[in-house]
Amino acid sequence: MLSLKQSLSLNTIRPLGDWQPSDEGARLTAWYKNKTGISLNGLDVSRWSDSSEYSNHMVQTVPSKQPLYNSGAIRFVSTDVQSLQTTGTDIELSGTFTIGIKLNIAAAGGVIIGDNTETGEFFRLHTTTVLRIKIDNATADVELDSGTWGDGYMVVTRNASNVITLWWNGVQQTTATPTQSGTANIDTIGVRKTNLNPYDGTISEIQIFNTESTAITSNVNSYLSAI
Repeated sequence: MLSLKQSLSLNTIRPLGDWQPSDEGARLTAWYKNKTGISLNGLDVSRWSDSSEYSNHMVQTVPSKQPLYNSGAIRFVSTDVQSLQTTGTDIELSGTFTIGIKLNIAAAGGVIIGDNTETGEFFRLHTTTVLRIKIDNATADVELDSGTWGDGYMVVTRNASNVITLWWNGVQQTTATPTQSGTANIDTIGVRKTNLNPYDGTISEIQIFNTESTAITSNVNSYLSAI
C-alpha cells in the first residue's frame, strides 16, 4: 500500500488507448494529467505539474488553501477558497482552443479555471445548467440541453469563427452556441480574481489546446470518458 508522505510526488501513468494529448505536440498548451505530477503536503495537493512541454505548473503554498487528493480526484472546498495557480506567466489563448475537463461538480457557482491576476477571465459554472465564459471581460453563456451539472466531463471549443461550443459527457449541446473573440487568460484552477467564486467539487484532469478540430474534440471526449 502506498504511504503518502510530505511532498510526495505521484507520477502514475495510466494508458487510455492509442491517442494521448501529448501527440498534439506544441498544440497542447497545458495538461494537468490524472494521477500524474501531483505533489502532496500530507493528503493535500501543493503542486499539479503540467505534463505538456510548456511547464505551466499549478501550485499552492498556503496549506489551508490546498485541495485534498483522493485517488486521482482533487477535491476543492469552496468555503475554504482552495485553488492552484501557475508559477509562471498566464496561459493565453488568442485564437481557436479546445479545453477538456474531467470533474464531479458538488455545487454550481464556482470557477473551474480562470485568472486570479486579470479581471474578467474565467470559465464558471454560473448556474446548475449554464457555463459562463468571460474573455476580456466579455460574457458568453453556454448551457446544457437538459439535466444539470454533476459527475462527468466537458469539452469546450472555440473555432476560427469564434463560435463557442460545449460537449457534456461526449454529447454536443446545441441550446446556445455564442461567439466570443479575444484572448482567454488562465493562471488558476478553482477561483478568479481576486479569490472569488471558488469551485466546489473534484477535478481529475484538465487538457488545454491552442487549436480546435473535429478530430481533437473526438479524441479528448474519448480520452476523458475512460478516466
